[in-house]
Amino acid sequence: MRAWPRPAPGFVWACVAWAALGLAVHVRLLPASVWLIALAGLVALALFDLWRLRVAPTPEVARSLPEAWPIGVERDVELRIEHYGRRQRVVVHDLHPGDWDLTDRTIPDLPRTIVLAADSVATLRYRLRPSVRGNFRFEGTQLRLSSPLRLWRQSRIVGAPQQVRVFPNFAPLAGFALFSAEQASRLVGAHIKRRRGEGTDFHQMREYRVGDSMRQIDWKATARARKLISREYQDEKNQQLLMVVDTGRRMLAHEGGLSHFDRALDATLVVSYIALKRGDAVGLFTAGGEQRWVAPQRGMAAIDTLLRASYDLQPVPVATDYLAASTELALRQRRRALVMLVTNLRDEDIEDVLGAVRLLQRRHLVVVASLRERDLDEALDQRVDDVRSAVRAAAAARYIAQRAAAHDLLRNHRVTVLDVTCEQLPAALVEQYLSIKRSGLL
Repeated sequence: MRAWPRPAPGFVWACVAWAALGLAVHVRLLPASVWLIALAGLVALALFDLWRLRVAPTPEVARSLPEAWPIGVERDVELRIEHYGRRQRVVVHDLHPGDWDLTDRTIPDLPRTIVLAADSVATLRYRLRPSVRGNFRFEGTQLRLSSPLRLWRQSRIVGAPQQVRVFPNFAPLAGFALFSAEQASRLVGAHIKRRRGEGTDFHQMREYRVGDSMRQIDWKATARARKLISREYQDEKNQQLLMVVDTGRRMLAHEGGLSHFDRALDATLVVSYIALKRGDAVGLFTAGGEQRWVAPQRGMAAIDTLLRASYDLQPVPVATDYLAASTELALRQRRRALVMLVTNLRDEDIEDVLGAVRLLQRRHLVVVASLRERDLDEALDQRVDDVRSAVRAAAAARYIAQRAAAHDLLRNHRVTVLDVTCEQLPAALVEQYLSIKRSGLL
């Protein structure tokens, strides 16, 4: 696509010089014929330069970038510019998504001016960091060509548009690939309480070890072997974990450049990965904004299914109907499961949330993870020097007290509540999941 050529600064200065000649003619320093000849020469040069620009070949641009991109991660974008023609000065601007950030300030920002030698290939690199998940489109590359005499310039958009999908940051999941589920749990900060040989599924027979409980001793095997033999159990596999993530207005808060929903989604993927690695099935349900449902699946390939189902989800400024969501979930999920609800619980939501949780508790084991804004803790820690800071601290304390009362009401109905910040969320979810598995509550 080509825009109409526009005068360049060189053409403007040429017109200024011609106007100066007209002033000299006006004061009779030069004859009028000089001014007319200059006008004819300027017009001829401008038209010739314009013709040279219009027939100049357009450089070809090929963009190299990953089709899938994790949010908040910097990556290189490479432009390969092939030019077949005379030496050309070009201003290059890649039409990347507008809400992405140019990150590497050691490299000149776009647009960038380069000089293409005759019949040459040039490479241009810059770095981008997506700040929003979803589907995005690189429209093309804008080239601004200058005419040989620098009297004109023209904008041309070249290159094929490209689609890019921005996923949650799956780098932690890739880092867990070489570790066992228990090792990966420690990597996210979960504190695991080991209980040797205990569980719900029989694993093997072995010799008695100091510390084994009397209930583990198999007396028939002991009589046959004439030495103490213990039964060893392992955590039951093929159970179901269902992650329920709020996509309503409560998850719109931002911390550290990411929304609470992004943090919740990252933590959901971490605990899902560990559950899949331990042999359980994992599903996903979102409520509040757009509703998504992924039935529980086993196997590590389920992580790809969860990523594809959730990468373009965004929180929206609507109130979440927890009771309607729990009703829908109860109809979809018939088998008993561990249901982990990730939201930001407020005291005005407690009646709706309590009704939703009690409905799910008829068949499922429910855990509520309530995200806490880090600003609340910082407001209480700040020094109070004036009325404004005192009001701020008092408001934060009152809000936290109301929030704690809502949590206590849920706990009174045998609901496990995790009151955590975004940074604490992954470890808290993993630790709670492992604790439930080891206790055999599911």
